[in-house]
Amino acid sequence: MSIKKLTKEELEAMSYKDITYMMIEEDGAQLTADLFKKIIEMLDLPKNFFETKIGDYYTSLATDKRFILLDNGIWDLRTKHPKQKIHIADDIDDIDEIELDEINDEELDEDEVTATNDSYDEEDDPSDDTDEYKDLVIVDEEELGLDE
Repeated sequence: MSIKKLTKEELEAMSYKDITYMMIEEDGAQLTADLFKKIIEMLDLPKNFFETKIGDYYTSLATDKRFILLDNGIWDLRTKHPKQKIHIADDIDDIDEIELDEINDEELDEDEVTATNDSYDEEDDPSDDTDEYKDLVIVDEEELGLDE
């Protein structure tokens, strides 16, 4: 259903994020301020509402996984953009690339997610020039008995 066909009462029953989703779906990507001003207008809210609530609105979009903030400060739907890839290290020698949308956040431990940089060259690694870590031993949680 088109957002333009919804009554004020129907809009009032929706969250700002859901209204935003419908607006972007129909009209395309937009700036935060433009989106919020349209919501204020549709709901006939007081003009000072913008200044007092724009920060909360921005935060709600930033924490909703349906939206993505593009480099130019414009919000769009995440489904309209290529999936981001992350790397999960199951073993030091076994790093699997997976699509971000294939996993749930609960399935990942912070220690399992590794950032990658395609331009990184191991030969340029300054840590190879020092013996500072020669006696370093890496122990996983299972060896420490922390997985219980």
